[in-house]
Amino acid sequence: MTDIYRKKAQMKIGQEIKKLRLDKGMTQEELAEKTKLSVRTIQRIENGEVDPRAYTLQTIASALNVDFEVLNNIRDEETEVIIAREREFWLPMLHLSGLFVFLFPPLIIWLSKKDKIKDIREHGVDVINFQLSMWAILIPCGIFAFLIITIPVIIFVGIYSMIIILINTIRVANKQPYKYPIFLKILKK
Repeated sequence: MTDIYRKKAQMKIGQEIKKLRLDKGMTQEELAEKTKLSVRTIQRIENGEVDPRAYTLQTIASALNVDFEVLNNIRDEETEVIIAREREFWLPMLHLSGLFVFLFPPLIIWLSKKDKIKDIREHGVDVINFQLSMWAILIPCGIFAFLIITIPVIIFVGIYSMIIILINTIRVANKQPYKYPIFLKILKK
């Protein structure tokens, strides 16, 4: 998913470089000569095939007589879009992964994205605490499954947790606050 947004960011930077180059009346060959880059590299940057490094952007900005920040700001804006899109995807997925009875799906998402996505720690703690709370009900019911009363409790807990998880997933996807009714707070925020 993020590859699509990175590609768009590369395209936007490449288009801006091409526009600036054409505004200066320069050919790709002339820009390549001024920057000591190959013509093929200039072509690939302008076509959005590569993400130029900061040094390369500085060199191109210097050759085009524009401030480096002009090109770097495009990259920063596009990076913010990428980060926001990742957050919009992974936070609801974290909540939705709670539908799996095991703790592993939310734990895997939480641990793999903890340094990349804002607020995922808080969301992960809530999802995992909710699952642990549901397990605290289900385990004793499973142990005493021979009692007739535990079967309706197991069914109720399963339906209840599924409804809560789906509601919270929709809320998070719509950027609304969510709430898990948790009675066990094993993990702290």
